[in-house]
Amino acid sequence: MIQNEERKLEYYKALIEKKSDYEGVFYVGVTSTGVFCRPTCPARKPKYDNCEFYETAQQALLASFRPCQRCRPLSHPNHVSDIVRLLVEAVEQNPEKRWKGQDFKALSIDESTARRQFKKRFGMTFVEYARSRRMGLALKSIRSGGKIIDTQLASGYDSSSGFRDAFSRIMGATPTRLDDSLILRASWLDTQLGPMMAIADDNELYLLEFVDRRGLEREVERLRTRLQAAIIPGQTTPIQSIENELSQYFEGMLTEFKTPLHLMGSPFQKSVWEQLQKIPAGETSSYADIALALGKPTAYRAVAQANGANQLAIVIPCHRVINVSGELGGYGGGVARKEWLLNHEKTGGSKNEQST
Repeated sequence: MIQNEERKLEYYKALIEKKSDYEGVFYVGVTSTGVFCRPTCPARKPKYDNCEFYETAQQALLASFRPCQRCRPLSHPNHVSDIVRLLVEAVEQNPEKRWKGQDFKALSIDESTARRQFKKRFGMTFVEYARSRRMGLALKSIRSGGKIIDTQLASGYDSSSGFRDAFSRIMGATPTRLDDSLILRASWLDTQLGPMMAIADDNELYLLEFVDRRGLEREVERLRTRLQAAIIPGQTTPIQSIENELSQYFEGMLTEFKTPLHLMGSPFQKSVWEQLQKIPAGETSSYADIALALGKPTAYRAVAQANGANQLAIVIPCHRVINVSGELGGYGGGVARKEWLLNHEKTGGSKNEQST
């Protein structure tokens, strides 16, 4: 979500005036209706306070907005192919569906063609689009923290059973039936680098990830399956703690997190994560360095795998691990975020405004 107030005012003016030269520059999410639109949408213009602006369609989808039926931001006939339009309509008919090879065959669409056309038009593959739409359904309730019926209606479901099914397929528990399972709370946290999801019980933080991270849905599944837990929207003391600490971190006022963590992994993975926490802010290390520090100099590949399995972004600073060559290497939240985090820590936050 775009945070800069001056830019938001610029985009709102473009929205009111239906400026076509802003097509592809931003999308607007309307909180009062739950839809997102193109700048030239013919619908009645929303109030400024009801608008959230996004640079990409994926950001709008993950923020739980669904495509507007009037301006069709993802399937407008003047902007996309028949294949893209057909697939977008298919997703809207069943937004919580997980797409497989046979689903493309049923529509007589080549899977690689769909991937290529979505990537070219929206900067994300079709599978990423469908996942973002599906995750948005669950993230909406997490983001709002509102009453079940309000979330249901805002999600566009006519029946409560439809909403519960969509929620439980992703989060592993219906919003109203929790029986005696371990209950974890999930909350939406806005940060300078985009929204994050935090999951915790009353004592410890279990997961902290950017909501657009590839594989987040699988991480949530593994978490709830391994613990046989129910995950529902809400706040706990660890979530409140990490929200406060993240705010201080992004302001350049904090370098060491104190929120209690629940580490779920093998003894080796935990030893790697503990070693990551020893890397001072503003410094970096390599997989080989960490393997050597653990007394297993040949285990750098295993270290890399453990690094990638980290479910507590920023707090366990896997972003501080770079290649031996000095190149940044990969990062689950995206290389651009990794670069920003490293620069932020090196400068003590003094260049935050410039970087964002």
